[in-house]
Amino acid sequence: MSTPYPFTAIVGQDDLRLGLLLNAVSPAVGGVLVRGEKGTAKSTAVRALAALMPEVSVVPGCRFSCDPASPDPACPDGPHADAAGVPRPARTVELPVGASEDRLVGALDIERALSEGVKAFEPGLLADAHRGILYVDEVNLLHDHLVDLLLDAAAMGASYVEREGVSVRHAARFLLVGTMNPEEGELRPQLLDRFGLTVEVSASRDTDERVEVVRRRLAYDDDPEGFAARWAEEEGALRERIAAARALLPRVVLGDGVLRQIAATCAAFEVDGMRADIVMARTATALAAWAGREEVTADDVRQAALLALPHRRRRNPFDAPGLDEDKLDQTLDEAGGDRGQDDEDPDPGPDGGGDGGGGGGGVPPQADGEDRTPPRADGGADDTPSQAPEGAPDAPGRPAGGEQRPVAAAEPFRTKTLSVPGLGEGAAGRRSRARTEHGRTTGARRPEGALTKLHLAATVRAAAPHQRARGRVGRGLVVRRDDLRQAAREGREGNLVLFVVDASGSMAARQRMSAVKGAVLSLLLDAYQRRDKVGLVTFRGREAEVALPPTSSVDAAAARLESLPTGGRTPLAAGLLKAHDVLRVERLRDPSRRPLLVVVTDGRATGGPEPVALAGRAGRLHRSEGTASVVVDCETGYVRLGLAGELARELGGTAVTLDELRAEAIAGLVKDVTAAGRAA
Repeated sequence: MSTPYPFTAIVGQDDLRLGLLLNAVSPAVGGVLVRGEKGTAKSTAVRALAALMPEVSVVPGCRFSCDPASPDPACPDGPHADAAGVPRPARTVELPVGASEDRLVGALDIERALSEGVKAFEPGLLADAHRGILYVDEVNLLHDHLVDLLLDAAAMGASYVEREGVSVRHAARFLLVGTMNPEEGELRPQLLDRFGLTVEVSASRDTDERVEVVRRRLAYDDDPEGFAARWAEEEGALRERIAAARALLPRVVLGDGVLRQIAATCAAFEVDGMRADIVMARTATALAAWAGREEVTADDVRQAALLALPHRRRRNPFDAPGLDEDKLDQTLDEAGGDRGQDDEDPDPGPDGGGDGGGGGGGVPPQADGEDRTPPRADGGADDTPSQAPEGAPDAPGRPAGGEQRPVAAAEPFRTKTLSVPGLGEGAAGRRSRARTEHGRTTGARRPEGALTKLHLAATVRAAAPHQRARGRVGRGLVVRRDDLRQAAREGREGNLVLFVVDASGSMAARQRMSAVKGAVLSLLLDAYQRRDKVGLVTFRGREAEVALPPTSSVDAAAARLESLPTGGRTPLAAGLLKAHDVLRVERLRDPSRRPLLVVVTDGRATGGPEPVALAGRAGRLHRSEGTASVVVDCETGYVRLGLAGELARELGGTAVTLDELRAEAIAGLVKDVTAAGRAA
């Protein structure tokens, strides 16, 4: 087993270390979600925490880690009456993003069922993680069926398995720790709320601190055991401090005044439900115990709010996590009077010399004095851009080249589901019907290649008629390779929604472009909820560009959309050809994910020889490859040229206006598009 990197050797990242240590002191806090860019020691810190966790006493031979002091009466390996416990280190169990459902919750032991004729349960990762840490790296990429199982286990503290004639219930209480890079997509709100705390991490901009990070990492890579030995004393001291805080925790007093501050804070920030209040109370209590105090102070409440509330106040995936600290201070003052700035320093920092970064919970400390003000929700766009017809000379204050400043998007609205008809091959998601590895079982078939999902009943039925001829004796079933049957399952897939947005001068009227951005933002919100990949191609001036390559991060697409400038000619053909290149590459990279092309334009094409004819040929190229497409017609005015409709016919899709996009008629849009493409 490799030597883990010492927790105390991590440089900076005060919020990250504090969040993990508070959960080590009080597992009832509910875990921690670590958000941040790649290469910021997220996984290193989580794995290092395991060495600091106190040992647990378990019943010998129990696969479910029962506590001998209070064994689970329903334990499948029980009963454990008067069992003597044995100590062992707390486990850190990693859940791979691509794990199967059986690996997570457990399943029937197929080998024993077929060879011995008995029903035996083989535990999964939830059983292994009981009374330990369940760590999910890249938790935002976890498949939905696994998220649902985690939600159930986290809510009930137990795992229930009902499948293939097996009915098992076992305890599954664990510290849930997840890490994620927001650039790769956000987390489902239901799972997000299950994390007690959240912290934001980023790489330090301080030169000396970065040098120290590199120096320590190189020293560890050269000699892991020697490096760990040099930090053994600090690790031991921190381990003792955790044990002392755990012992003090039951004596910490949470007064009525502090509870009123917690309730007032949660109400002021309009968080949903009561889980935030409970998590804040437990976090504030853990902070007091960590500081060696028996009474919770207003400063503990403030730090708890900065750790427990940022991820709970998001109203849509495009909201940046974080809290208005001025509003927080005002709420605490109004609810509890003076915050007591002269109180003893809570000293929650892991090295005993800081308060965990002060800002906490989603606003990491900035070593270089960088502005910590959260970005504006509208992307900082100027809502009064100058306007001029296409090709007009530059006006004062307008960017060079006829561009106009970005326009803020209109308020997004709810759209109906756009689903690609037919049965796909199943990139995991929540949009279109597909044959998948997960979902409801619809039948059985002979396996093609390696067997991945055994259909037990069908396998037994195939083998049963041949038992006498095969000379069966005893309880075991004689099974041959030809008897095995693969379970055929149907679920939902995610699609690649590629937006091709016209940003030319003909679209630059402020009101129109605001409505266009609002419509695209609405479709992006739907793509987030359906677990799609999205991409963004824009065209204006003389060329098209990939503003955002296909990604699972729809909030990144929303940010690019908000900052999109407009102006210049309308190279429609260039936009369609650029989209074709993107889809061609994605078909090679991710062949199971079916695309949906959404072209947002008024249909005009200018610049170069025969721009309209060239755009038509580019559209027919997409139609020849069977790409489902929608043209959102942005043309306005009393006289309509109908150019977007012509483009839709070339694409083999259909055209809808911005008003129709908002209406109920959008429900069957993509089905109509594909039907039109087949007829063509």
